[in-house]
Amino acid sequence: MTLPALTAVPLTRSLFHGAVELEDTGRAFLAHRLPAWARARNTDAQMTMVEAQSSGVRMVLRTPATTIELDTRRSRTLYAGVPARPDGVVELVLNGEVIGHSTMTGGTTMVVDMTNGATESQVGEPHTASFAGLAPGMKTLELWLPHQEATEVLALRADAPVEPVQAARSRWVHHGSSISQGSNAARPTGTWPAVAAHAAQLDLLNLGFGGSALLDPFVARTIRDLPADVISLKLGINLVNRDLMRLRALGPSVHGFLDTIREGHPDTPLLLISPIHCGIHEDTPGPGAFDLEAIAQGTMRFTATGDPAESAAGKLTLNVIRAELVRVVQQRSSSDPNLHYLDGRVLYSEKDSAQHPLPDNLHPDATTHRFIGERFAAAAAGLGLGPFHDPADQAHHH
Repeated sequence: MTLPALTAVPLTRSLFHGAVELEDTGRAFLAHRLPAWARARNTDAQMTMVEAQSSGVRMVLRTPATTIELDTRRSRTLYAGVPARPDGVVELVLNGEVIGHSTMTGGTTMVVDMTNGATESQVGEPHTASFAGLAPGMKTLELWLPHQEATEVLALRADAPVEPVQAARSRWVHHGSSISQGSNAARPTGTWPAVAAHAAQLDLLNLGFGGSALLDPFVARTIRDLPADVISLKLGINLVNRDLMRLRALGPSVHGFLDTIREGHPDTPLLLISPIHCGIHEDTPGPGAFDLEAIAQGTMRFTATGDPAESAAGKLTLNVIRAELVRVVQQRSSSDPNLHYLDGRVLYSEKDSAQHPLPDNLHPDATTHRFIGERFAAAAAGLGLGPFHDPADQAHHH
């Protein structure tokens, strides 16, 4: 028996979901999670790197194909002497269930020596993710791109015609730190926002930026200008571990961030989420740093380098930030009934940290991402947050 020939599928923007903008690099499409004008306002190499990583970005296809192939070229950054992050994964999803995955190979790897800042680039081949033996008949397939690698999409092939799919679900725009981007989640559908979006049947746009949830005005303007049925902001941990500002600047900066979003979304349900429990920074200010002793032993760990006594002078800790976020929401609540607050410790508490410790003192592991996502979907439904609703209620409506 001869297999049907695979035909090139024209790459069009309409195939991509979960990206803010697609850059045509001449040989490929590269998904960005910030628009070009916002990238032009950015001054930070970390943000430049993470906004181009494809967390939450997927290609959605309607097709009777039984075989599809996706050619990609990844870019990733590794740190010399630090245990390497696992390779990214492309996942194939049918009806909300993962039915296949392909672990990334090749691509461009930048190795950074943190002792002297030197970088070395290694260039490898593109990667082909191949999925065969799919059930015949018309179906909607999702190809989720890796959540911590920049992924250029070079080519798509299938053994039957492919058409794009319009997102039919309510759109959830979420902004947060590396935990929201999915640090230490094993796969792109396993980041806590992806888990929560699946539970609530929402169309996710993930603006989780590793190390970069820093109240940047260009991020607030991006969210302001995006279509959204519900918006959530998880703020705090990066402000502490970057030691970015003092208490005096925090309240006005959060107010300003919310004011900007409200210019475009005056009544959209908006949820402010404080940090999850993180022992090293609960009462100890940043900056955060790599724990060099742990790294020498081959383990990746972070540590807080600030002095707890300095919080009296306005240095930020997670507890200081939580109190200020509560104050900001209370101040606005009389004029903004669609603004809500969620204590991040509802998602991951000190008690949770005893049973599911953060492996590197900062980021949850794959199992913890899953329960944070499930808890978030339930908490958002409990707050009556727009399109988030109790899955049990949903069953009654159908």
